[in-house]
Amino acid sequence: MVRLAAILLLTALPVAAQDIAPQRVAALETMLIQDCGSCHGLRMTGGLGLPLTPDALADWSDDSLVATILGGRPGTAMPPWEALLSPDDARWMVDRLRQGVTP
Repeated sequence: MVRLAAILLLTALPVAAQDIAPQRVAALETMLIQDCGSCHGLRMTGGLGLPLTPDALADWSDDSLVATILGGRPGTAMPPWEALLSPDDARWMVDRLRQGVTP
């Protein structure tokens, strides 16, 4: 519970795309397509995981999505990515998913 509270507190801070180095943005884009796409589909329309299209995410808050990326979803195939992603990285991914992702 403390871990979730810490994640939510950290993710409440706004992060602009320009705050992430261009090399990191390229790595995150690749991760989004290859790693997220392996479960959520290359077009993020769903597969093993739920769709991650802008319409599918419309009812989810950014903070909830960031917490899911970092902490995973226990009891599902969604693993925690906090070992590989910072809260800023996860927020960038949420922003990118809200724009729509195509390979």
